[in-house]
Amino acid sequence: MAKSTTIIVASALCFLSFLGSANGVERFFVEGTVYCDTCRTQFLTRVSEFMQGATVRVECKETEGSQNVTFSKEATTDAKGSYKVEVDGDHEEETCEVVLVKSPREDCSEVDKESYLAQAAMISITKNNGITSPIRNANPLGFLKKERLSVCKDVLKELGLSEDGNELD
Repeated sequence: MAKSTTIIVASALCFLSFLGSANGVERFFVEGTVYCDTCRTQFLTRVSEFMQGATVRVECKETEGSQNVTFSKEATTDAKGSYKVEVDGDHEEETCEVVLVKSPREDCSEVDKESYLAQAAMISITKNNGITSPIRNANPLGFLKKERLSVCKDVLKELGLSEDGNELD
């Protein structure tokens, strides 16, 4: 009796799985991290701090004509500064990106309005790009700390950069 019940349940699960894949809806997962840019460099350093409670939005827009938003979904970062957003559908003909929405920290909430790269991470959400995994990894995004940490001068020097971000001679 238990064996036949197990077979029926297993068969039902397989059938439901088949129905889910037969409807043709692609499902993707956009993953990434948000950090506090403690040195205001617009890239991760050894003193960057990953942010819990930051809000990001995955947004896709039509590339032609009106630039209508076709997909938009927000997520909040966990204790490690990571987020994961589920995206239904193939967005091959659209421009998709992850944008910073809100920082949980008053001392680290600035977004560089001059640098588009500092506030958005472009992502490809399609199966027609050579990526077989449904997971799409976005570049890390950072909010700028109001005041640079004092250790940043040493951090930049270690990286061969001056305090203004230029290479040292």
